[in-house]
This record gives sequence, structure tokens and C-alpha cells, in this order.
Amino acid sequence: MSGQLGTLEDLPQDYRAAMTAAGVAPLWPMMRNVLPHGAPKPVTQPGHWAYDAVRPLLMRAGELTPVEKAERRVLVLSDPGRGPGAMQATATIYLGMQLLLPGETAPAHVHTPSAVRIVVEGEGGYTVVDGEKLPMQAGDLVLTPGGDWHDHGHEGTEPVIWLDALDLPVFVQLEGSYAVEGPLQAQRNRPDAAAVEYLSAGLVPSRQRAAQARRYPLIRYPWARTEAALRALAAHGGDPVAELDYINPETGADVLPTLGFTAMHLPAGVTSAPPLRSASQAFHVVAGRGESVVNGQRFAWGPKDTFTAPVFAELTHTATEDAFLVRIHDRPLQEKLGYYEERAR
Repeated sequence: MSGQLGTLEDLPQDYRAAMTAAGVAPLWPMMRNVLPHGAPKPVTQPGHWAYDAVRPLLMRAGELTPVEKAERRVLVLSDPGRGPGAMQATATIYLGMQLLLPGETAPAHVHTPSAVRIVVEGEGGYTVVDGEKLPMQAGDLVLTPGGDWHDHGHEGTEPVIWLDALDLPVFVQLEGSYAVEGPLQAQRNRPDAAAVEYLSAGLVPSRQRAAQARRYPLIRYPWARTEAALRALAAHGGDPVAELDYINPETGADVLPTLGFTAMHLPAGVTSAPPLRSASQAFHVVAGRGESVVNGQRFAWGPKDTFTAPVFAELTHTATEDAFLVRIHDRPLQEKLGYYEERAR
């Protein structure tokens, strides 16, 4: 494709009216919008949500709206490029901050999109996924895969808050997003798989040849183990910036079909300049402080903040104190579609 394409205004009015009546439209005036040259032109804009600003609004929501009237008491992190109220933070990633107060229960449901909960603060919260009760502690990553029943409860004394990350925009675009409600689940009287079957990396239960592991055998990834692994890798891995991917322990695949999750350790004073990636990304700060520059926009971040980067964003991260982050990205979906790409800067 080369040269200047014709515009809609170049066409006679009677021809344009006839096309409208026939329910058709010419491609060539819109070609550069849907197939731009060289790289995509994302609608998504970098965003930054300071936890100190979001938390009071979430707590006020707890005062104003009982969980029974909300089902899920969540504040959505809306992409600045799409404007307030956008039900997505990037083209493929939905993010929301969810609050559960002591004694509350969020009812059981099942839906087509998949979700991950990254626990932000509080003790005593839990999620039940297909009968498996999963304690939620700060930094833990908890899966609620599409098609799995799940509900939430709170047995502690202080508010529990977590970050929801879903592939909801993908399902909305496919017109395949829906949920079904049901009663609270009966809970198994045993610890979850993270405390039993998958207590140690590199070990999985031995089973007979015909036996099959569950599609999502490990649902909770405790932060204490993740942080310890990141510190060990940083000390002995050769690269000061340590990164570990969350994976299915039985298959080695990403934890969800469409979204991937990577834990990061940035030592104080270190700057990371990753390659340009075709994946859109969100970063949640588990601990530490620093700043990131996303396509020229500078974000100073602290504990529990969240920020995003669109596709092929130019990124640099600099930690001003020892920092731990979780990167959320859609590389698994792009790889399935056969086009994931990284470019040198």
C-alpha cells in the first residue's frame, strides 16, 4: 500500500447515499485507520492510579453501598485514552480495586472471563474456587479462571482490598461475556493446593498414567514464596532486575489462556529499559518506590499503586528504594494469535 488514499469526500454524494442505503462502505478511506503502517496506533493511553487517592474513595463506597447491593464492590481503573467510565485499563485488560469489609460475603458466581486477584491489603479475606478455600494475604495472586465458580468472604477485623485483573474486554468484544449466579459453595475441609500438592517448586503429585491433573491445579500463589524466589534470583542470577513468570506447575504454561503475570524485583538505584513489546501491560506495585517513564509520561509510584502501558510503549523503570511489582500482560493471547513481538529500542 503506497501513495495517498482517496477520501470519502472524493466520492459523489449520490454514490455515498447509495452505499449507505445498501449497507456497505468503501474500505480505502479507512484503510490507514485499521491497518496503520509500521506499528499500531493505540487508543490506550498510559495511566497511573495512586493508591492513596483510590483507597479513601473505596472506603467511602463501603459506607455508601452494602455489598448486598453491589455484589462486587469495585472501583474500575479506566483507561485515560477511553475516558472516565471505560470498563478497561488497556485494550485487553480490565482492572478494578475491590473492597470486602469484615463479616461480608460476596456471593458465588461463574463467568466466561478469567480473573486474577492481587491482594493489596488486609488479613482474613478468602476466596473459594470450586470448593477450594484460598486464604488471601498481601501480595498473593489468586486465580478465578473462566468457568470456575467462586465467592469471597472475610473472617478478619480490618478491610481487605485486592486488585482485580480480568480479560473482560476480550470477551466483551467477542460478545461472549456473561455470568451465572449461585449459592455459596461448600468448602473442602483441607488446606489449598499451594499448601499441599504444590508446596515446593519443581515437585508435582505423582499420579497414575491415566489420571489427569486439573486444568488449573494451582489457584493461589503466595507472595512470601514469590518474594523469596525473587530475592534469591537477584542475588545469584547475574541480572540485577529479577523477573519470574507465574506458570501452571503441571504444564509450564501461563496461568491463564489470555493473560500472563510476571513478578519483578527492582533494586534501589537500578534502571530497567525493557524492549518495545506488542503486549499491553499493567504494573502493580507490591512494595517499594520508584518512577517509570511511559512514552514520555513520568509516573512516580509507591506501594500499592498501579500504572499501565499501551502496546509498543517505550518504558523505563527506576527504583528509588527496593521495589517489587507484578506485571500483567496479554502476551499469552498474542502468542496464540501468532503475532507477539519484541523490538529493540
